[in-house]
Parts: sequence; C-alpha cells; structure tokens
Amino acid sequence: MLIKKPADIRYSEITPKSVYLNRRRFLATVPVAMLAGRELLSPGAGFAGTKLPNLAKSPLSTDEKQNTFDQVTHYNNFYEFGTDKGDPSKNATKFKTDPWMVSVEGEVEKKRKFTMDEILKLAPLEERVYRHRCVERWSIVVPWVGYSLSTLLKACGPTSKAKYVAFESYWDLRQMPLATPQQTGLQYPYVEGLRLDEAMHPLALLCVGMFGETLPPQDGAPVRIVVPWKYGFKSIKSIVKVKLVTSEPPTTWNIANAREYGFYSNVNPNVDHPRWSQAKEQRLPSPFINRPTQIFNGYGDQVASLYTGMDLKKYY
Repeated sequence: MLIKKPADIRYSEITPKSVYLNRRRFLATVPVAMLAGRELLSPGAGFAGTKLPNLAKSPLSTDEKQNTFDQVTHYNNFYEFGTDKGDPSKNATKFKTDPWMVSVEGEVEKKRKFTMDEILKLAPLEERVYRHRCVERWSIVVPWVGYSLSTLLKACGPTSKAKYVAFESYWDLRQMPLATPQQTGLQYPYVEGLRLDEAMHPLALLCVGMFGETLPPQDGAPVRIVVPWKYGFKSIKSIVKVKLVTSEPPTTWNIANAREYGFYSNVNPNVDHPRWSQAKEQRLPSPFINRPTQIFNGYGDQVASLYTGMDLKKYY
C-alpha cells in the first residue's frame, strides 16, 4: 500500500475534519441503498478544519493570550455573507473553495495562476500569533497560519514600475446572494491595496489557516491576507487576484466613504474615526472598551520606518 506523506497530499484530496469525525455516525443513520452510486463529499466543497502539519512557531508572534476558536469564528466581518457579526458563520457554511485559483498579474516579470496546492507548497507554513484590530474598536489575538506575502510576490518578480499591490476577493451571487450594494452599501467584488513596501514587509501574511487548521469559510477560506498593523478591513479575505500596479489602487471601504476609511488605515489612537474615538479598544470577549489602543497595533518597532516623514493624520 502506498502511503502519502503530508507534503504529497493535494488540497483537493483533504477530507474535512468535520466529515471525518462524523462519518461513522452518518453511515449508521443512512440506508445502504441510498449511498449506492453517490458521493459522500460534495465536489468543490471547502476543506475547513483540516490539520496543517509541521508548523513552525514564528518569532514574529505576540505572546499575548489568544482568543478561542469559537470567538474567532463566530464574530466576523465578511459582508459577502451578511453585515451582522454572527451572519458569516451561519451563511458561509456551503461556500465552495475547491478548486481555487489565485492570479498574480500586472507589473511582474512572470504572470502566474496559483492553485491551492502550489500556494501551500511555495514556502514552509508557520504559525503566527497576531493581534487583530478592527476599526469598530474590537480586537482579538489569532494564531494564523501561512508565510510572508513577499514570498508569493517574489515568485512572480515585481518590475521596477510596481509601486502598489491591488487585491480582489472572490464574488459570486450564487454563493453570496447578500453581496449587493442594496444589501450592504458596498461595491463588489471587494478590493483592497497596499503600497509595495508594505506588502513586502515580513509581517504581511499570506494566510491559509488558523489554530493549526485550514481556514473556515467565514474567516476568509481558502486564502487571505493578514496585515496586523492595520485595521481589519485591510486584511482582505478569499483572494482570487493580486495585481501589481503603478499607482494607488481603489479600495472598497474608501470608495464607500473616503472620509471615514483612508487608504492606509494604520491603527492609530491619535486619529479618530469621525464617529468615535480610536484611543481605546475592546479586547474580546470583554464587553468593555477600556484597553488603550497601541500605535500600529503594537507593531511600531517593526513597521514605523515605512512611514518616516509622513503625516499620519493626513495619510490615515
């Protein structure tokens, strides 16, 4: 019998943990005749909750207390699946993430389309425990899994003309019927962007999992970006396109309301949201907004040099 090593297993061959744990219970309750000629797994379904093996612990991690899996997966912003914090966990359960392709294009020497298998094998995966701060003032601490976004960009060779990186999320009204301007006030597909030097910074994470497992749908499966020194909406979910460009790209929340959501959106206690102070935050599950906000979300020692000489109140 041929036994595959973890590195040899394709993303499409992974059995979801929930299916694995419930397979015997399922088989015990379904008549054999009903199973004949049928697939036990739906083609194209996502593979959330599958263990990612051989994860290194990143020295870039914070040692703060982590939030629980339940907290991180049931309090989300993912407007494609609803605007209330509990909507994504209810509405994204059937989100299909296989097959999946991420296109890297624009000002690169080699345009490429990456499958999830190729993304998973591009670099060793590691666990990075990051603070995650939302513009609405709540924060969490999450053990993400992935590697630096720069690895993906370097694989395609940014040209000398590349100054910014534009990102685009998956959008399909058949799977995301709530993702319309009428329902959410946003234009779709969801788009975001970073300056190239921000995207190349080691802290900027190409994320494929959390808590040692593949990403749940409501947290941006199967691949997302995590930028820990910026407000959460900059950490775009379920990406399908990465484009290196010469000028500042449009971003969804800036399009919706430029006065409230600037392009940079660095966490800054000295720059208030027009409707509330950003001086303090609420660390879930606490109900109180009483924790002092840290400049750059506590990552100032690593990233402040990116903004030397910039007026951070003007470039908010």
